[in-house]
Amino acid sequence: MGPALVHDCDVLVIGGGIVGLSTAYAITRAAPGTRVTVLEKEQAPARHQTGRNSGVIHSGIYYRPGSLKARYAVRGAAELVKFCAEYDIAHAVTGKLIVATDRTELPRLHALVQRGRENGIPVRELGAAQIAEYEPAVRGLAAIRVGTTGVCDFVGVARQLADASGAEIRYGARVVRIDRRPALGVAVRTADGTVLRARALVNCAGLHCDEVARLAGDDPGMRVVPFRGEYYTLNRPDLVRGLVYPVPDPAFPFLGVHLTRGIDGSVHVGPNAVPALAREGYHWGRLSPRDLRGTLAYPGSWHMARRHWRHGAGELRRSLSKGAFVQAVRRLLPDVSGADLTPAAAGVRAQAVLPDGTLVDDFLIREAPRTVHVLNAPSPAATASLPIGREVARRVLGVLG
Repeated sequence: MGPALVHDCDVLVIGGGIVGLSTAYAITRAAPGTRVTVLEKEQAPARHQTGRNSGVIHSGIYYRPGSLKARYAVRGAAELVKFCAEYDIAHAVTGKLIVATDRTELPRLHALVQRGRENGIPVRELGAAQIAEYEPAVRGLAAIRVGTTGVCDFVGVARQLADASGAEIRYGARVVRIDRRPALGVAVRTADGTVLRARALVNCAGLHCDEVARLAGDDPGMRVVPFRGEYYTLNRPDLVRGLVYPVPDPAFPFLGVHLTRGIDGSVHVGPNAVPALAREGYHWGRLSPRDLRGTLAYPGSWHMARRHWRHGAGELRRSLSKGAFVQAVRRLLPDVSGADLTPAAAGVRAQAVLPDGTLVDDFLIREAPRTVHVLNAPSPAATASLPIGREVARRVLGVLG
């Protein structure tokens, strides 16, 4: 870079998932005329977390009141439904049940009722007999009904955001080097040797966001530890009308094995949560020595394992044993057998872990010179993508002045 630097665009966004594309969309709406380029290493958008989840529009009931997750999920769910309706993207507001199947879960269920009300979410409490009004095949001691939960085609949303943003989207553009000069701007080189120069950079690289932060010369203060979520398809979809969830463990940021009727009428069961052997490790056979070495060398991984080993052992057992997985499902849906479940595509969650082993619970957005990093945006980031995009856009436009 030199004093006569000519910028190819104003903002470079790394990552063509739903958060990166929502950011591009928000920038061009907040500041028309801003030149935005999105770099995506795959040949199409939404190939990872966005396109490999259960398709749920989350209500925001699970998240700590006042947190970014709570505020953005509640706001984002309503906005996402409007967005889907406006652009004729497949979606449905089905509502969901959160079901307690054991007496020890009842206090946590009641706490969720209170949390939902604090987050401004309408919640109806149900007794055992009332569960059958919504889900005749589901059994439980008590439940809560959350009417604002739904499902949608998140890949379709991502494509529409790309089209409507007016940004230049470059696919097959894997970033290999970043050269940042605070007085001048940012230069990015992709694997094919192309160099692009911008006034500011946004890192929405998902599973690789910490690596991109380091390429930019920043210490992210965390590491992505990938967790694979494995799903089955229910061969008897008539057993489930909508969405059915267990009562989650508040000490672990995963929601447990749940039942999701998708927009196509099929029912997905899952996911569990097991450590992946690669950042894009969608099955046990996908191993990246580099990714695995990084995970094992990170102190936070070992602190996390010591803290959550008991929970993790159960998740691993459900991964290796279909019978154990079926047993977990039968707590909610007693009529299910192993023959009713067919393996489906898995996803990988980019979970930010701190050096002390703490699993980062909230969305994490950090700023650096001429740069905004999105460092933790797992579920419900797809639901919250429109508010997240506006927040990132606000920050990067501040960088541009």
